[in-house]
Amino acid sequence: MSDAPSALLVRITGRVQGVGFRMWTQDEAERLGLRGWVRNERDGSVTALISGPGEATAAMLKLLWNGPRGAVVSKVVTEAASAEAAPAGFEITA
Repeated sequence: MSDAPSALLVRITGRVQGVGFRMWTQDEAERLGLRGWVRNERDGSVTALISGPGEATAAMLKLLWNGPRGAVVSKVVTEAASAEAAPAGFEITA
C-alpha cells in the first residue's frame, strides 16, 4: 500500500445518523492525520471527504465500515476526489 496522498469522497449508508457518526468520523480522521469534512445527507446517509496519505485513507475506510457504537453500516461507496477540495483540518459540516 502506498503512502502517496489520496482523496476520496465516501458515502456511508445504513443506520448512520443519530448515532454520533459525524463526531466519531472527525475524531478518527484527526487521529489519522486526515483532512476533509463529514456531513449528514437528507436521505439518511453520511458523506465524507477524506484526504491524506494513502495508508491513512485506507485505514479510515476500514473504520467507516464499522462506525461508532450504535451504527449499522450497510454500504460504503467511494469515488476519487480532489485533495484541493479538503480544508486544512477535518470539519463537520451541515
